[in-house]
Amino acid sequence: MTPDEFRTHGHALIDWIAEYLEGVEQYPVASQVQPGDIRAALPEHPPLAPEPFTEVLADLDRVVMPGITHWQHPSFFAYFPGNSSYPAILGELAAAGLGVQGMSWVTSPACTEVETLMMDWMQELLGLPARFRSTSATGGGVIHGSASEATLASILAARWRVTGGAINSLGDTSHLVAYATSQAHSSIEKGLRIAGIGASQLRVVPHDRSFAMRADEFARMVADDRAAGLTPFWVCCTRGTTSSMAFDPVAEVGAIAQREGLWLHADAAMSGIAALAPEHRWVNDGLELADSYCTNPHKWMGVNFDCDLFYTADRAALLGALSILPEYLRSAAAESGAAIDYRDWQIPLGRRFRALKLWFTIRAGGATDAVAMIRRHVAATQQLAEWVAADGRFEIVAPHPLNLLCLRLKAGNEATDALIVAANETGRALFTRTVLDGVVACRVSVGARSTELQHVRAGWELLQQLAG
Repeated sequence: MTPDEFRTHGHALIDWIAEYLEGVEQYPVASQVQPGDIRAALPEHPPLAPEPFTEVLADLDRVVMPGITHWQHPSFFAYFPGNSSYPAILGELAAAGLGVQGMSWVTSPACTEVETLMMDWMQELLGLPARFRSTSATGGGVIHGSASEATLASILAARWRVTGGAINSLGDTSHLVAYATSQAHSSIEKGLRIAGIGASQLRVVPHDRSFAMRADEFARMVADDRAAGLTPFWVCCTRGTTSSMAFDPVAEVGAIAQREGLWLHADAAMSGIAALAPEHRWVNDGLELADSYCTNPHKWMGVNFDCDLFYTADRAALLGALSILPEYLRSAAAESGAAIDYRDWQIPLGRRFRALKLWFTIRAGGATDAVAMIRRHVAATQQLAEWVAADGRFEIVAPHPLNLLCLRLKAGNEATDALIVAANETGRALFTRTVLDGVVACRVSVGARSTELQHVRAGWELLQQLAG
């Protein structure tokens, strides 16, 4: 492909993306294909000669689009938001064009320094504790791919700190114990397995009626484990769980964690972004006691996947756990302390220039746009709660302070399951199910960039119609 052809096809692709995003509502929300359909629509073997790019672009419509579940659809109420925005898409394009490998400062200084500044900008925009700022004595932030990576990084840092670094050579993890509720993300169990600690060393702390961690039970379990000769080392407080958007009491749990010497990780993957709106800054309550924290602009801020903000107040432990320095990666800038090498702040060595899409988004008004979107979605969710409460066939099964409502049919689990399946089969909306203490619920997650009250109303009326 020549530069001139690149320009021509690039313009065509940009037009295609814009037309897709502006016309996404015309599609069924969920893909209607069966397993194997997409592969069957493509040749079994690679082409032996270059094909016209116009044919490649045409196959986006012919082959790919039928297999897309449309996360940008205004009636996408499943899972969690995964919205994007035009500035973020352009930032991603710029990063792809530059093609830098930002593993260390010397491999592209701008990649590192823009990222450090963006983490500080977001600390300021979200109202996070100053101990997470890069200019603090011990803290700082880095962009990870997902909250799952952040969870693993925090576990490894906590493991390094509690063992004084000895774990890097001895490998004995049999005495380490971690804590979270049953509502916490599945990445915790995976992270403990990868870290060599194992799921058997995860203690499931009981939750209260709002599905939030009981701090008194956490304290009791820590005491019991210490009495048994074990070493409590890590606890996760979730600020907005995936299933029900429960908020663990970080301040109470944090006080216990500090007293007992545990690393406290606060996971606010989606809900933390709500703090962009000052009236929702309560989502940050207790974070001054957290050793690490993460939230995802790629969920509810319009910065396309992947972009997880991971902050720590103890960068020494993180670096101790993750830094390995072969000769070919040494640099005077890093060894003098004048520069950050972000390869030491994450699991993989390689790094993309993810900060560009965050920079583009913030500078183009995306943070302000996100505040308006957050307020619109929260208001629509509260209106939905009023509609549900007025229909005697339904009930709300969890608190709903932000943009997730869990509802069910009073007729029971089977009826609720059947309702979710029937609604999704229409293609007019998409919902996901969860189970809360044995109760099946339909999760209505309001978070797509283009979702307005009219779409929430239409989704609710669909559920009402199918409920019979």
